Amino acid sequence: MSKRIVVLGAAESGVGAAALAKVKGFDVFVSDMGKIKDNYKDILVQYEVAWEEGQHTEALIMNADEVVKSPGIPENAPMVLKLKAAGIPIVSEIEFAGRYTHAKMVCITGSNGKTTTTSLIYHIFKSAGYNVGLAGNIGRSLALQIAEGKTYDYYVIELSSFQLDNMYKFRANIAVLLNITPDHLDRYDNCMQNYTDSKMRILQNQTEEDSFVYWADDPIVKEELKKYGIKSRKCPFSILSKEGMIGYISEGKYVIEYPTPFNMEQEELSLRGKHNMYNSLAAGITAHLSGVSDEKLRECLGDFEGVEHRLQKVARIGGVQYINDSKATNVDACWYALDSMTTPTILIIGGKDKGNDYNAIKDLVKEKCAGIVYLGADNQKLHDFFDGMGIPVADTHSMKDCVTACKQMAKPGYTVLLSPCCASFDLFKNMEDRGEQFCHYVNEI
Repeated sequence: MSKRIVVLGAAESGVGAAALAKVKGFDVFVSDMGKIKDNYKDILVQYEVAWEEGQHTEALIMNADEVVKSPGIPENAPMVLKLKAAGIPIVSEIEFAGRYTHAKMVCITGSNGKTTTTSLIYHIFKSAGYNVGLAGNIGRSLALQIAEGKTYDYYVIELSSFQLDNMYKFRANIAVLLNITPDHLDRYDNCMQNYTDSKMRILQNQTEEDSFVYWADDPIVKEELKKYGIKSRKCPFSILSKEGMIGYISEGKYVIEYPTPFNMEQEELSLRGKHNMYNSLAAGITAHLSGVSDEKLRECLGDFEGVEHRLQKVARIGGVQYINDSKATNVDACWYALDSMTTPTILIIGGKDKGNDYNAIKDLVKEKCAGIVYLGADNQKLHDFFDGMGIPVADTHSMKDCVTACKQMAKPGYTVLLSPCCASFDLFKNMEDRGEQFCHYVNEI
């Protein structure tokens, strides 16, 4: 009798896991409490996978030998708690898929910058002619690509903390840790250490043959590393030249020292802003470790176009620059965005609060912002924190009203910055929907 795999959640990762499980000959069932999108239903039908939507039928789930849980489902969801109590193993799609590929795994995590860094590494590998796939929290699911018979030599994988939570035997050949700052604390009992432990799981199972690329100046990472007996080759980087760093910025030059010396003019880097120096260093070191030529590395670091919804210039209208940073779903990401602003800024902030502490951006808001527009279903916490700062504010509950308020508040020479600090699910389908609506209404001005 074949092993029974139950998949909870039928979006990108869940459907991919179901398809792969079916290809590998397992008895597969998919259950989603919500409505399954038509394109995902089509894949389930194609692979002849049984599924249900709008409910979890306990009798069809609790008989699983193993459950693959989609990252969006919390650990304390009632069905998840029942499965744990019954001792049924729960893994992530990446953990499950990793069993069926021999590709080298280049894995990137961090509270901020991981999508940009993942995309840049993939861009470099692809341009260098490597046989490489892109997966994880970006692009198509790893499991579906393997189910379809893709045989890559490398996978570049963006990993969220939620994906790392249910990974146990998976091994990153190159692990990249960008930073750890408060995020998703609502999913971690409002405990920073729980979230930190999750991020550090990227190191599990690494051997002496592997590499660990990390930002050495992150205060949390610096403390956490003291707790771990790291076997892999440490590859720390900093924005400053100092002892032990294998990558840094010095006297206007971008420098990598290991495994061979490489440098280029900082001005030649396509990504701008301090936060992007870290992303470019992490990506460059990873590519350098993987044998990408100096010539190709220099070319790719100079021609990368960036990531949609991350400090994306939308339009300049009436002398006002509009910037879409919808990917800034936590306070730290907004800090980096504000830090890069060089003109008076109208900041759009708000959404589904994840236990945010806005004190981290308080000084930058005072220094950079000529106005704040709140955008959320419930903006009371924002009013309580920002209203007393002597900066004009507007309260909005739709993107159309938000952009109208920004237009009224902004003067020629200003920047309107959508950098919300929050998740998007109170008013929008997701972060992309929020960014796309912003671009739409800006272009209607």
